[in-house]
Amino acid sequence: MASEPPRSALKRERVRDYLMELVESRAPGDPIPSERTLCEQLGVSRPTLRSAVDELVTTGLLVREHGRGMFVARAKITQELALDGQAHRLPQASGTWASRVLEFTTVRAGARVGRKLHISPAAEITYIARLRLVDDEPMAIEYLHVPADLVPGLHAADMESGDFYDFLRARHGVHVHEAVQSIEPTVTNDEEARLIGVPVLSPALLFERLTKDATGRPVEYVHSVYRGDRYRIVSRLALGDAAPATAQSADRHHPGIPPGDLAGRGDVTAQMAGEVQPAG
Repeated sequence: MASEPPRSALKRERVRDYLMELVESRAPGDPIPSERTLCEQLGVSRPTLRSAVDELVTTGLLVREHGRGMFVARAKITQELALDGQAHRLPQASGTWASRVLEFTTVRAGARVGRKLHISPAAEITYIARLRLVDDEPMAIEYLHVPADLVPGLHAADMESGDFYDFLRARHGVHVHEAVQSIEPTVTNDEEARLIGVPVLSPALLFERLTKDATGRPVEYVHSVYRGDRYRIVSRLALGDAAPATAQSADRHHPGIPPGDLAGRGDVTAQMAGEVQPAG
């Protein structure tokens, strides 16, 4: 079982959000301030700042150039799993899942999270970091950001049992309707590695999700780090019979299938599921 998290968890999260805000507000190739300047601006130690910078360098969001400084990296290629308007069925991954809250507090949203949730940077959010376990083994770390006025009376214990979306509906009348989620490779930093029981810089999956209710209001922004040695994503594509491809579908392709390989077929539907691998 993982040991207790350090008190610096939220500080590291805020540093990461600040760096992500810099990356998202600049163009590829633009410089960002030096580590010394960033430490002074954020009031954090050099090791804390460098750990966050190293993470963004490793995941390809920042680049270091010797003698010149740090710069925003080239943009990543984004690819949708399925065509617009097609629903995904997301079965629960195997195993018995549980949660353990690592941190639960109320903080200001800040520029980046505020923009995602469509609220003022000064507005309060409920910030929850929790460890996700499968059959009592750590599998992932989730960082949730929810507008505080949406969940009055929410307690840490509420996040350790049951389904959060069921809780929103039953307790607060919030009906989640849709979510946009991205998945990309990353590596674990020292804190994440310790919590989920893998070596530092181990391969992992980074999930980012923005969830909206039936009115289109953002109700939750989450990013999660899943261990790469035990968790994988499996997609099932329904190719169907050959059919004339529309101009729109001919320009699209799916992960792992090069453009043109599905030429002559119509739309391709997809189902995606998480799969927990046996411990080695």
